[in-house]
Amino acid sequence: MLFDSHAHIDDEKFDIDREEVIQRAIDNGVTGIINVGASMESSARSIALAEKYEGIYAAVGIHPHDAKDALDTDYEQLVRWTALDKVVAIGEIGLDYYYDFSPREVQRSVFIHQLDVARQTNMPFIIHDRDAHGDVLEILKKEAKGLKGVLHCFSGSLEMANEVIKMGLYVSIAGPVTFKNAAKLPEIVTKVPLEYLLVETDSPYLTPQPYRGKRNEPAYVKLVAEQVANLRGIELDVLAKATSENVKRLFGIS
Repeated sequence: MLFDSHAHIDDEKFDIDREEVIQRAIDNGVTGIINVGASMESSARSIALAEKYEGIYAAVGIHPHDAKDALDTDYEQLVRWTALDKVVAIGEIGLDYYYDFSPREVQRSVFIHQLDVARQTNMPFIIHDRDAHGDVLEILKKEAKGLKGVLHCFSGSLEMANEVIKMGLYVSIAGPVTFKNAAKLPEIVTKVPLEYLLVETDSPYLTPQPYRGKRNEPAYVKLVAEQVANLRGIELDVLAKATSENVKRLFGIS
């Protein structure tokens, strides 16, 4: 019983074998996938996937890379999409100061607008944070009080993890926890309370060992979960059950 809390199987990299990818996930014990939008177009594809497959759920949102293209009407569309049964979150939203594909002030504005959508619709959010820890934390503290959400592919410090957990937010661990240069992630994984922990693949990106360098897919969430369980000194089944329950609680999935 595993739940991939963050994947992009609508991506064109899966166009040739999407059915097989989904079946491999099922064969590896993955009972659910949150497919996450990164633009208005990919959000629409995410909804289509969720409507087609029983165990797939959709998040809708505008990634910081695409913030420069956001329109006022997009926020209205996000609100309308949240009325659909299998849309469970606003995301992924946030800041990316590594690539800076959108101006930082635009990223911050679009991020705040989408947190407002989450508040309007009582939806949890999914945060993308790359090299922008300080601004992400500042905006969350100011704009996300009382909201639910998760920092996906967590790359901050233990101190940051503690800060977001105090806010009632979750921390999601992806493939980098399996890398030899995982740095601070192993310690963070052991310190985050189990009830605030999720696992993910971020497919097709961030492929875990031993498949690093190849396309990632939801079946590999098992490799992430095995490493997290090993670091915490617990059985895989215990970790899988707890993180799956966390996903369902956060996203309101029965």
